[in-house]
Amino acid sequence: MILSLYRCFGTIGAPLISLYLNKRKRLGKEDPARFDERLGIAGCPRPAGPLVWLHAASVGESLSLLPLIARLQQDRSDVTCLLTTGTVTSARLMAERLPAGVIHQFVPVDRMVYVRRFFDHWQPDLVLWAESDFWPNLVAEPARRGIPLVLINGRISPKSFRGWCRYPGLIKVLLSGFSLCLGQTDTDADRLKQLGAPVVRCVGNLKFAVKPLPANDGELQNLAAALQGRQSWFAASTHAGEEALLWQTHQNLAAAHPTLLTIIAPRHPTRGPEVAEQLRALGAQVSVRSKAEPITRKTQVYLADTLGEMGLFFRLCALVFMGKSFVDKGGQNPLEAAQLGCTILHGPHMWNFAEMIGRMEILGAARQVADSDALADALSGFFRAPDQAREMAEKAAAFARSEAGVLDAIAAEIKPYLDKLIGEKECP
Repeated sequence: MILSLYRCFGTIGAPLISLYLNKRKRLGKEDPARFDERLGIAGCPRPAGPLVWLHAASVGESLSLLPLIARLQQDRSDVTCLLTTGTVTSARLMAERLPAGVIHQFVPVDRMVYVRRFFDHWQPDLVLWAESDFWPNLVAEPARRGIPLVLINGRISPKSFRGWCRYPGLIKVLLSGFSLCLGQTDTDADRLKQLGAPVVRCVGNLKFAVKPLPANDGELQNLAAALQGRQSWFAASTHAGEEALLWQTHQNLAAAHPTLLTIIAPRHPTRGPEVAEQLRALGAQVSVRSKAEPITRKTQVYLADTLGEMGLFFRLCALVFMGKSFVDKGGQNPLEAAQLGCTILHGPHMWNFAEMIGRMEILGAARQVADSDALADALSGFFRAPDQAREMAEKAAAFARSEAGVLDAIAAEIKPYLDKLIGEKECP
């Protein structure tokens, strides 16, 4: 019933959807040159042979699929991989990091006319769906067409679980279309079962198989030279409401650590001008990376408002605060920092990664701080006792290596589906 109403709205609400999409284009949230892909109009022909469609909502999900895509190409050279994402940022990143031969498209907007147009063109033989981006039409259509659908690295946050529990009939219908659901954690697997998924297993978190974030060696050397003789720390993937608190942390530290440099990377680089203006209004001396402003002795905050350089700053700074955790948004993935041997601090709101951060805290690989004052105290302690910081960083790096076999386990789970589609294509 709810699915029918949803589809009805998609039909009668077409003018409103068009207005919304045009607004997104004006705001730079859609790629005008590739906008037809959002309407289900393909940007290139479908190649011959078996095709596996992988879908990832945005940057984090698409990065987690990269090792699986590489594994598919290694094991199944006769299969083409099609990856869809929904954001301009993820499309730019995938243009740099996808292996040769993989097709990237923007995922169509979830109206039936667009979805069916997409399926009619691409005719995928297997769908691998990442995490939890459950768009009703896109998820239901594979089952209607008899296409196997597997949930990879499924994640159901506490907030999402509560939300789906209000629509038990809809989520049960959607999950019933999955041939197999692989949860990131036992908790995710249990939530998927409670919501109605018929076949659920947990073999580990695919994010553990992602290679460490890259960095340009020349840029790393240049920045290291600019920071020579200074104490520094890095606030990664911050969100609105956090930057002012982090500036307060800097001020709390500055008297005892006069050479201090605070580096802040907003989760959305487009917020750079807004963040710079806010910090300057609060009295900070700010240098902005996207404007190639140099780090001088007067610079107090370096605003890293660029795309694809997180690996650079994780290597540059040993002390890292994970953003989105001082505001009630659920936190950011700490694993990327752990892989590069960082000392990881975070605020009280890490519910998006509750299981992971809980394990890290038990192992002494991460530490929670309540507010900006507590963050200043923790950073000051690590500046004074670098051996303690290194010990904590080593534990974080060991944790990042703890699920080294997850890619093999996931590959084994999807192998029967690949074997079947290859066999079907080979039949006369």
